[in-house]
Parts: sequence; structure tokens; C-alpha cells
Amino acid sequence: MFEMLEGGCLCGAVTYAVSGPPLDAGYCHCRLCQRSSGAPVLAWMTVQAADFTYTRGTAAVFFSSAQSQREFCGACGTQLAFRRRVDARTVDVTLASLDTPTRV
Repeated sequence: MFEMLEGGCLCGAVTYAVSGPPLDAGYCHCRLCQRSSGAPVLAWMTVQAADFTYTRGTAAVFFSSAQSQREFCGACGTQLAFRRRVDARTVDVTLASLDTPTRV
């Protein structure tokens, strides 16, 4: 049985819950992830879009390409999620924003 995952931004203004198991997890080192995080790699997990819900606050959105958007806290800047702009069936969630990232 899957136990819900929770996470959020540095300042606590935006939080989320993941109610289903990750489909995948890994690192991305594409130039967009490097530029958006200021780091050489960004750790993500992929979940079904239906399993991802913001539970506090509203994420700001930046359209990082014609096909995708990055979601983050507008107050502190923590990057939280990435998804395709059209027909998004999955959401990629930053592992470091989880309350307990070692569970993934």
C-alpha cells in the first residue's frame, strides 16, 4: 500500500501531496533544468497528474518552452513541478522539495 508523499517550498507558502506511487525517478541534466535550478543536475520523480495536488497556496507558472511549464513558489522561488502544457498526463516533481525525499 502506498503512503502519501507530501512536500512544498522553502517558505511554506505552497505545499502539495502525491497520492499515488512514482512512475519513475531520476536526474535531468538538460540545459533548461540546469538554468532553472542553478545546479548541474535536477532530481525528479514522475507521477500521474491525477495523483498530484497542491494543498496550500498556488504555484506560479513559468513557460520554459512552447511545450512545457515549470511550477514554483512565487514568494521564495522553490521549483516544485514540471509538466507538459497540453494533455499533461504526468507531472514531474522535484525530489528535494519532498518532506521525506529518501522515500523515493
